[in-house]
Amino acid sequence: MSHLSGKRYPNVTELVASARELTAQRPSLSTLRQIGTSRGGRPMHLLSIGRARQSVLVVAGAHANEPTGGSTVLELARRTLADPALRATRSWHFLLCADPDGAHLHRSPAPRSLHDYHRHFFRPAGPEQPEWSPSVLPPDRLPPETRALTAVIDQVRPYLQVSLHGTDLGGSWVQLTKDIPGLAEPFAKSAAALHIPVETGASDAAGWPASGPGVHVMPQPDAEAAFPSLPENARASTWHHAHRYGGLTAIVEVPMWASDLVDDPAPHPAPESALRETAARLRHETGLVEEILAEALPRLPGPPGPLLRGARWALDLAPGLAADWAATEAPGATVAYIGSIDAFGRRLPLRAGAMLLRVLRAAEDPAQARLEALVGGWCEAFACRFRARWVPLASQVEHQSRTVLVAARQAAPAA
Repeated sequence: MSHLSGKRYPNVTELVASARELTAQRPSLSTLRQIGTSRGGRPMHLLSIGRARQSVLVVAGAHANEPTGGSTVLELARRTLADPALRATRSWHFLLCADPDGAHLHRSPAPRSLHDYHRHFFRPAGPEQPEWSPSVLPPDRLPPETRALTAVIDQVRPYLQVSLHGTDLGGSWVQLTKDIPGLAEPFAKSAAALHIPVETGASDAAGWPASGPGVHVMPQPDAEAAFPSLPENARASTWHHAHRYGGLTAIVEVPMWASDLVDDPAPHPAPESALRETAARLRHETGLVEEILAEALPRLPGPPGPLLRGARWALDLAPGLAADWAATEAPGATVAYIGSIDAFGRRLPLRAGAMLLRVLRAAEDPAQARLEALVGGWCEAFACRFRARWVPLASQVEHQSRTVLVAARQAAPAA
């Protein structure tokens, strides 16, 4: 019997229990092993299926607030066990959760609204994110989760690594460290069949060439960054680690709540004006969170924990991004692109406020009432502005699974 209801996001304990059930059913084809331990002492597990020389590595849980990937790796594991053709020429390796400490802190098993989702929100600061930490930390300071992930890449040498990500509100898109010809069309067809918009102007891939709608390919090393203030460098992340073995990485994003605004290809009527408004709102809203943090900080006990560090990281990104956006010239920018940046600008203060609010609640700090009102209002405004509609978990998982299987087929080395 599965530990997953199909209507909620499983926690790490449930993921591991379900993986154990699968390996017990087909022990000759599958193994489950611990490949590392988190900073908090939580085990990290890899489920492997098949014995073929060529391999695919699928990573779930790289960001704690993006929970769909856990359900997707189990669905993919079930399919590969059931279909001999899927494992005839490749073995499959599924990292059940790259950040078990983060998953423990972010608790939204069945969110009913954006506000409900943010009540127990957590996203770690950049240096504490397993995939991103190499882009902002020297090698001798990398967290154990990152070292475990890169060690797995070194062991299985995947021709394709897939990192399963998600967005709270928006559409689906793919980022590739190298192009996968033939991926864009089935990706778009899958999204359309499941009523998931394709985010054609994803701000995460701003400035990246597109090989098709919503499919973005990492630019050349000398390409100018769209947002120079962002500290991360994708080429230094674990996404690029597979390149040393001739492989590549696909990052598959899927939304929890969809918005049809993010796949609108029409030219925006006034893109520069919209970007300046977004920058001004970002400055204003992060300023409100900064004021509450400054007021409450002297009353908070002990050194900053992960929630406060995550809030601080998000707040620190805001000034540079606001300056980037205010100075951007965007002739011909689409409604989708401006909408994606608008959503990004709403997320930063909302996420910082949500994490700070958890800290204030735990401390029973009097500033929590004011912040609660801000977080609730921002969630409502976000959902209203983008006409948010829930994407059933089954559809999120199906779209990610289809995209992974197509990428594995299209990226496979010639026999």
